[in-house]
Amino acid sequence: MRPIVHLSPAQEKSIAQSTARINLWTGSIRSGKTIASLLRWLTYVVSAPRGGHLVIVGKTADTISRNVFEPLTDPSLTGPVARRIFHTRGAPTANILGRRVEIISAADVRAESRLRGLTCAGAYVDEVTLLPESFFEQLLARMSLPGAKLFGTTNPDAPNHWLHKKFIRRASELDMRHWHFTLDDNPALDPTYVANLKAEFTGLWYKRFVLGLWVMAEGAIYDMWDPDRHVVTALPPMERWLAVGVDYGTTNPFSAILVGVSVPDEAGQRRLYLASEWRWDSREKRRQLTDAEYSAALTDWLDSVPDAYGAGTRGVRPEWLIVDPSAASFVAQLFRDGFAPTLGANRVNDGIRTVSNLIAADHLRVHASCSGFLSEIGSYCWDEAKADKGEDHPVKIDDHSLDAARYGLHTTAAAWSPLLVPVPCA
Repeated sequence: MRPIVHLSPAQEKSIAQSTARINLWTGSIRSGKTIASLLRWLTYVVSAPRGGHLVIVGKTADTISRNVFEPLTDPSLTGPVARRIFHTRGAPTANILGRRVEIISAADVRAESRLRGLTCAGAYVDEVTLLPESFFEQLLARMSLPGAKLFGTTNPDAPNHWLHKKFIRRASELDMRHWHFTLDDNPALDPTYVANLKAEFTGLWYKRFVLGLWVMAEGAIYDMWDPDRHVVTALPPMERWLAVGVDYGTTNPFSAILVGVSVPDEAGQRRLYLASEWRWDSREKRRQLTDAEYSAALTDWLDSVPDAYGAGTRGVRPEWLIVDPSAASFVAQLFRDGFAPTLGANRVNDGIRTVSNLIAADHLRVHASCSGFLSEIGSYCWDEAKADKGEDHPVKIDDHSLDAARYGLHTTAAAWSPLLVPVPCA
């Protein structure tokens, strides 16, 4: 099969040499590893041993559809072959070049039961590091036909992640081949996009998602934070009042952060602003509030925001009220009080990465009145004990306003991302 896209030497080499039992493409985001691995998978499907099952594995059915089948059925990538790939989103099987392929999602260890009784002739695995170790090992055990092969992709994780420790480090001892890709290995990317991505990522995220390195989470999480640059004492006019993010607490502090999108500045650049904060620390105040009192306090706080819609105005109603998803009783109270709350997106590391990128790109500013946020951000750090086990987790101490901001920013990313593109100046 002749690919339609222009391949880099690294991609061509990986396709030609991926003849081992286990073949892994790892590296940075948008580095071309997925395209190379999918083209290799198509050539394998044609010649895979008969008498066994072909499987495509990913964390969820949605990620399999997006990461695997959308590019496979794109004629700009696979040309006329795209017309011979049949898949319905969410379906348990697909047909690729006349071969039936099982679709298996593996979000947790229970997915291992779906492999029982399976004789596997070949597997394509999307984002291997997101799968349970026991599932991956069971999948390899099911590849018992002579010539059966596995092809997998992933972004790097911690160096002690099971995939890195038990497979990649031991590649020379196994029937395995491994290719490492960086952002510069993808010739299809626009140079401006590459430059922007390198500028936006920083710290841990730069090492993993630009350089493609397996590095440990250590030290300060927001190491790109600069109070002199990112803290303001006056707010510009706001084009949109986007959201309030709420981290709920009873014995722990309750924090709410107001997020706005500014009008374009002289250079045509909009920014996100953490414009105001309401916080209640029951230990400090020596009094716990009820859900009804919290709801009333939020209303009073939003009603008191000065100059929200121009000089002399008072009060704001943001587009979204985004709440800690564990706060079920408070969400119910908000509905009773006429709000329409949204549950916050709570994949912590994804949210941290969003906030990190905003800070690094100077797309986020914080008003000096947000005292809870400003007191927490400098000491927010990775948990060293969990990092030693190959897990990326922040230390869960003094993070309540940070969590509120993360809910407000990460959950609304689809709304604000297009707005941060600079507006051409007249």
